[in-house]
Amino acid sequence: MKTEAYDKVRFIEVDENSVGQRLDNFLMTQLKGVPKSHIYKIIRRGEVRINKGRAKIIYRLKVNDLVRVPPVKMEEKSTSSPAKWMLSSLEERVIYEDEHLLVLNKPSGMAVHGGTANSHGVIETLRFLRPEERYLELVHRLDKATSGCLLIAKNRKMLNGLQSLLRNRTISKTYTALLCGVIHKQSVNVNAPLEKRTLESGEHRVRVHPEGKKSETLFEKLAQYKGATLVSASPKTGRTHQIRVHAKHFGHPIAGDERYSTPAQYKSYREKGLMRLFLHASKLEFIHPLSEKKVMFEAPLDNELEMFLKTL
Repeated sequence: MKTEAYDKVRFIEVDENSVGQRLDNFLMTQLKGVPKSHIYKIIRRGEVRINKGRAKIIYRLKVNDLVRVPPVKMEEKSTSSPAKWMLSSLEERVIYEDEHLLVLNKPSGMAVHGGTANSHGVIETLRFLRPEERYLELVHRLDKATSGCLLIAKNRKMLNGLQSLLRNRTISKTYTALLCGVIHKQSVNVNAPLEKRTLESGEHRVRVHPEGKKSETLFEKLAQYKGATLVSASPKTGRTHQIRVHAKHFGHPIAGDERYSTPAQYKSYREKGLMRLFLHASKLEFIHPLSEKKVMFEAPLDNELEMFLKTL
């Protein structure tokens, strides 16, 4: 494959438009076409510097920070269009839209952004569908296997406002999940610190660990099935894979979770017809940063999940 390169060191001074943005996300906008895994690699190696010092992937930029961006070889940007199923899926799954914000019911199986394994994710596909939109950026992320409410900012002011709400934990998130096994209590509050490791590939591995970050999730029973329990899950903190790991921690991993359930549990649900992770971001509530009005967005369960519940 042909490649081109950013063949010179660049020094970029952070302005107000980038304040509060994570270092990895900032570099993705500066090094378009470079795989996320490679961006993580150059940060960990110390090739990216902020004010002449090393910085972590999760560092949030401050005004007047001076970012050193090293020479980086990048793959030639793909000129191919997103797959037809991705285009048709997103066109049908817009929940809400105004001049500042777009809310999407993300389908399971679609990454939020492209990487080494897939050149197009949700954000690239939206930009392809809407070439007239000058600005579209992800506000937060959902796992590839998770469906449901995803926020897309249509300008920098909205992005900064929503990310500020996320940092201050004033966006209420509710997920719907099917957990393995019978849960007798009406509610279970899991308060267990989580430690995250990022692999060279960019994949995350998360576990409960005493030296991890404080993490809390409230699970509330919605319905009981034979050998499974439907719950709402409300994360009080926003850690990677938080609901999935907390569910595993109290002995009831999410149905269809290849990473955090046992091989026997995963196989059992596949044989019953569940071909994906049963985790859905069903509701978001917050104060709109620009209108200052309380808003609530809901995404109904996908048909495949509704049909699976009927088989139980």
